[in-house]
Order: sequence, then C-alpha cells, then structure tokens
Amino acid sequence: MAEGTQQAVFWTDDSPVCEPLAHGADIAAHLHDYGQLRYAASGALVTTTEFGTWVTPANRITWVPPFHVHSSRSYGETDVRVLPVPAALSAQLPPEPSVFVASALLREAFLAMSGEQESAATERGRLLLAVIGAELFRAPQEPLRLPEPSDPRLKAVTDLLHADPALSATLAELGRRTGSSERTLSRLFAGDLSMSFRQWRTLLRIQRALLELAQGTSVTDTAMRLGWANPGSFISAFTDLVGQTPGRYRSTAVAARG
Repeated sequence: MAEGTQQAVFWTDDSPVCEPLAHGADIAAHLHDYGQLRYAASGALVTTTEFGTWVTPANRITWVPPFHVHSSRSYGETDVRVLPVPAALSAQLPPEPSVFVASALLREAFLAMSGEQESAATERGRLLLAVIGAELFRAPQEPLRLPEPSDPRLKAVTDLLHADPALSATLAELGRRTGSSERTLSRLFAGDLSMSFRQWRTLLRIQRALLELAQGTSVTDTAMRLGWANPGSFISAFTDLVGQTPGRYRSTAVAARG
C-alpha cells in the first residue's frame, strides 16, 4: 500500500472520469497546481502522500491540495472520478491532504459535476459546486491516516507489513529479518511515527479491513484474513478507531457502492 513519492511528475490537467482501473493498478506519484477532489464511484482507492496513507472506499472522498505529491493504488475494479477545485473553495479546505466521509448528497453532486463534465462557470456548475462545498464543510474527516516512515530501517519493516498485514511476527523477529535491533526499531516507531509498533500494525490492519468490508467480505472472514486472533478482538479494535462496528460500516459501504 505504501508508495514512494520521489521524482513526481507535474500534471497540468485531468479528465474528470479516468479509465476504470483494474485491481492493484497504480497511479504514479504526481502533483498539480490546483486542488483536487478524488472519488471512487466503485472499488476503492488508496492514496499515499508525504503525510501518510488513506483508504477511500465508495463512502469517502479524498482532498489533495495544490502542489501536494500523491500516488494511488486501486482495490477492486475502480471507477475513479476527479474534480479540479477552484481556488476560492481550495482556500477554505484543509491545507494538508484529507479524507472526508461522503454523504449521499455530496456523492450525487460530485458525480453529477464530474460525470457530466459540468463547468464551474455555468449556473448549474456553480450550484453543484456550492452543494459540494457546503457538504464538505460539514462532513467529518476520516481520522485513519497511516503515517509512513522516512527512516530506511523502519521502512524495511513497514514494507513487510504492507505486503502481509496478517504477519504475526514480533518486532524482534522483524528486526532480525531486516537487520535492525528491536530496541532501535521501537525507538524509531516512537520518534518517526509517534506511535508504537503495535499501534501502527493495528492501524494498518484496520485500513485494510475498510477495503475488505467495503467489498462485502464478512466481519469474521475479514478478522481472520488480517491476523486477529478472533472476531471479538477485531470488532473491539475497529470500533475504537472507526467509531462504529465493522458490521455497520460494512452495511453503509456496500450500500454506497450501489
């Protein structure tokens, strides 16, 4: 899930409707001179920036401010819609990349404007953009940002976990595999990522759980696939971080997918 942002390409324009992306397809690191809202009408999009990684299934919208380098990966066949944001609205949105919970009204206004390539200069376009802005201002932000390390020793460990979130290895075992001591890695997790190894791995697993549940995977199967000892411990961890049970999240996400 983690992707580098070195040697980013400067893109000057985007079509509002991208070609459908196959599962696992990558969008290389790039940046724009304008703000951009990104939405997966189907499937799910994982966006990585210098601030971390976000998961955005069909009930979330990603905000990328101007000049922020970002790369993406699709999960499931993904229909990505993008919307360039005028400067006046950009100035009212967060200065760092963010993810918003998308209401039904926000989704419909976004899809109408991007899918029909409605210009913000038309009366209808201005009205749709006003609805999008109003809904974004009241929408809760997704708190599940997974920070990504800058230290190569720590990145060697997090890369192993990104490749297999269910990996049950201890930090000491991961250190032996990557050539670092447990003490060094523990210090790096605290200093570089401001959390413990256990907290980071739990957050990674919860992010992956969002993808599994949004695709309709059962709560029990999601727990087992991602390394929890039992569904109860998964439900407890998920509810603590997401603010709702995985069953309720699954129902909402599947309904948003249509």
